Amino acid sequence: MKKTIMLSAALFVIAPLAAQASCESVRDAISHKIVHNGVPESGFKLDIVPNDQVGQAGGQVVGHCENDSQKIVYTRFAESESPAESAPAQQ
Repeated sequence: MKKTIMLSAALFVIAPLAAQASCESVRDAISHKIVHNGVPESGFKLDIVPNDQVGQAGGQVVGHCENDSQKIVYTRFAESESPAESAPAQQ
């Protein structure tokens, strides 16, 4: 009985870590496809954002993960623009 309880507790602790790894693997797979289509790695970014923040991300949704609770948002940079230049200034 104690082994069953311990196993269940361990699964509850590990499950969120597996879900995050799932989002990372989906993002990496999408990134690989974009690079394979000729876009340089420095020419775009992929962000994992909660569903309620998709509008603020300012890009195109290209994937989802964590049972559709997170979206993967694609933002492409202009050729002269780098990721650091597109980020809002921190004060």
